[in-house]
Amino acid sequence: MTRSRAQDPNVCGVTAAIAVIDGKWKTALLWPLEKGPHRPGEMLRLLPGLTEKVLTQALREMEADGLVHREVYDVRPLKTVYSLTEFGRDLCEALAPLADWGHRRLDRLAGREPVSQPESRADSVLSQAS
Repeated sequence: MTRSRAQDPNVCGVTAAIAVIDGKWKTALLWPLEKGPHRPGEMLRLLPGLTEKVLTQALREMEADGLVHREVYDVRPLKTVYSLTEFGRDLCEALAPLADWGHRRLDRLAGREPVSQPESRADSVLSQAS
């Protein structure tokens, strides 16, 4: 999905939201930032496999989308700290039910929860009518 879709007023809201969190690392970066501000080195240590280049790119995109705030302190060496904006916290709150659903799905796939057939819409309507 292209970044321009995140700003296209003619796409549905879900598409616009997914465009903002699209990619392997953005949602993974939201969770530590939800707990408080972090420096880039801390985030690299928390997320093995994440490279400095990809971290920088993801944080820049998240900053451009209004999800994170970048604070640079004028000390030597320079100190940069990232934190969630209110808009970013809103996104985390919106993603929490989706994360719960994803964990339930993984439990089902692992056989830890019985898999039942979802009731069709027609079955639901018929059971309510009787």
